[in-house]
Amino acid sequence: MNFYSIQDPSFRVSFEQATLMGQAPSRGLFFPESIPAYSPHHMSRLLVLSREELAFEIMQPYVSESIPDNVLREIVIDTINFPTPLVAVNSMISALELFHGPTWAFKDVGARFMSRCLGYFYRHHRGKITVLVATSGDTGGAVANGFLGVEGVEVIILYPKGKVSPVQELQLTTCGENVTALAIKGSFDDCQSMVKEAFMDTDLCKRYQLTSANSINIARWLPQQLYYFFAIQQWNKESGDPVISVPSGNFGNLAAGLVARRSGLPIAHFIAACNSNDAVARFLQGESYTSRISVPTISNAMDVGDPSNFIRILELFNHEFSSVRGMVTGYSISDAATMACIQQVYEKNHYLLDPHGAVAFQALEEYISAHNDQKGVFLATAHPVKFPDVIQTTLGIDPVMPSGATELFSKKSCSIEMEPIYLQLKNWLLNR
Repeated sequence: MNFYSIQDPSFRVSFEQATLMGQAPSRGLFFPESIPAYSPHHMSRLLVLSREELAFEIMQPYVSESIPDNVLREIVIDTINFPTPLVAVNSMISALELFHGPTWAFKDVGARFMSRCLGYFYRHHRGKITVLVATSGDTGGAVANGFLGVEGVEVIILYPKGKVSPVQELQLTTCGENVTALAIKGSFDDCQSMVKEAFMDTDLCKRYQLTSANSINIARWLPQQLYYFFAIQQWNKESGDPVISVPSGNFGNLAAGLVARRSGLPIAHFIAACNSNDAVARFLQGESYTSRISVPTISNAMDVGDPSNFIRILELFNHEFSSVRGMVTGYSISDAATMACIQQVYEKNHYLLDPHGAVAFQALEEYISAHNDQKGVFLATAHPVKFPDVIQTTLGIDPVMPSGATELFSKKSCSIEMEPIYLQLKNWLLNR
């Protein structure tokens, strides 16, 4: 399968080329030239496979010419070697827990898949591959962990200084080795803008073989389909097709879910659960789409004013706005409502939500209240331990530390501070 640039559909490359490039020269995101379509009978057969076999079957059409089947099987087995349980919170709503990986966040799957693909592709290339990535919180830790020690790959992570949680910052600043963290004195949108400009800079492209590990990269984006397949594998079919609520920031996760549904996965409807950064939520509610300056919230990984992957959602629906709005409902949940939701669910259901999961839960609950015959799933995308201040302020308790968290606090943190000015990043890269 080839992938085309949404900005210039005549520009087409293989999975390997798209992964190595990150984005097209025109700044366009890559999109698969076709979406595999499975009949209901075939889909039913897929969903009874093991998680590993299912993951292989879903990813194989996208990478078939670039990675041999035996290598791809090893990659997917290594990618998903931790559980993704579907847990009932109440009689109407279940949580798909995506925080049981090494960095306690949903982005572990995409980062691990991409890092292992790059490790395989590296055998063809001379010199290092440089992964340049912006993070609003969880991407940094997942990418740092996924690429740590990968031969032939160096990682440079830009994150907004003071706008990620202490655990998130430690996860991306304590790796050392082939991972460097840049603390940008600005917002995530500043970080993302600097990364995008670097990819277009001919001076840097002569010096570095750059690629990105944000969800703009297809090798990070496409594996996120697997969450939805794992959810449906565990779903009680007698409850009907579920509504799925997705915490939405850069919109890669939701876009992947929509691709999974286009392939035939039985999902009734999607919810784009946003915080106060609600440009897409407003669009889904009928307004014109306008990017906005991001504002800081307690669900910081979703603090994105100009989400890159929204264009992929539009592309999937041939830019027919009514079709998008018919399949996705948008909600904007305030910090106050998020904290109230954390408290209510903990006291009533004895389930501890992180702020991002709380946004998704609250949006799903509001949707179900207007559609009484529906049951749903929300994606619990991060472990509450990543947000101890929010949990302590809301509930007066400290989240239970998962395995490995205590050791994290004993490591030395190292980052390089930088103004949100692209020329500073360029000069640093050229003179390091």
